[in-house]
Amino acid sequence: MRRMFPLTVATMAAAVALAACSTPTSAAPEGSASADGELTAITVGVIPIVDVAPIYLGVETGIFEDHGLDVTLEPAEGGAAIVPAVVDGEYQFGFSNVTSLLVASSDGAPVKVVAPGDFTTGQPGRDFSAVVTSAGSGINGSADLAGRTVAVNSLKNIGDTTVRSVVDAAGGDPQAVEFVEMSFLDMPAAVVSGQVDAAWVVEPHLTHAVEQGATIISSNFVETNADLLIAAYFTSDQMIAQDPETVEAFTAAIKESLTYATEHPDETRAVLDTYTEIDPVVRSVLIMPRFAPDLDTPYLQVVADLGLKYGMFDKPVDVTRLLP
Repeated sequence: MRRMFPLTVATMAAAVALAACSTPTSAAPEGSASADGELTAITVGVIPIVDVAPIYLGVETGIFEDHGLDVTLEPAEGGAAIVPAVVDGEYQFGFSNVTSLLVASSDGAPVKVVAPGDFTTGQPGRDFSAVVTSAGSGINGSADLAGRTVAVNSLKNIGDTTVRSVVDAAGGDPQAVEFVEMSFLDMPAAVVSGQVDAAWVVEPHLTHAVEQGATIISSNFVETNADLLIAAYFTSDQMIAQDPETVEAFTAAIKESLTYATEHPDETRAVLDTYTEIDPVVRSVLIMPRFAPDLDTPYLQVVADLGLKYGMFDKPVDVTRLLP
């Protein structure tokens, strides 16, 4: 039985399991987790947002089963809860934004990224992330954010580092931006009412904000880097050492799912109905992230460099520690 989850990041309903069970096949395909045809049960910690549509689609279409995996998707509030659950072995795999994974790795957490999660679209004005303001705020561009209040869902993360980046690039003082922690759900009304001067929002809250009269002033992900990697799927060092076959099977399955999602955008958008409560009209017009299967060191390095430049880290982060 599937239960629907409101699409928020800072506030989530209690976690439930979404199991994809099937009858074992007589032979496992190459790269699958079991050579005898039995499915290997795994749990993956996810955040029920648009970014994880490919893994839900992969389970629904049988891609993970084809790789010998019986997947339970476990919704959680965010990476802060998923990382320790993966390290402790409660989940075999997880999904988290790259900044949180870099922070965890720099603090000594034994985690490894196995596949990308999602990327910016690379299209200014047509991304799933943006900074918005009200029509009468007097903010006409990123430089004007200096000295203003900007809502972000989590302090010292990818939101404020990319906002500082675009302010810096526009000639403003990136350290003069005052960030206010707020749930994405509350941001559209806060911007329109003037509670904050601007907000960094992601879909579907971006579409809601524009519908309520907010104006986009920056596509902060795109303007920071046109190929910015936002999130990734990861596992623990212990899992890699103890069960490399399952790690190989999961990696192959999620990469196939990312490719399938890219090639079948309508199915990817439709699968949102299975785990979120996005209004159908909003779902039909919101901007989806870009999905791709390739993971390269430079993608991680860009985020690490941002964190170092804007105070996330005290010293350079060795991104190779996050790679298998």
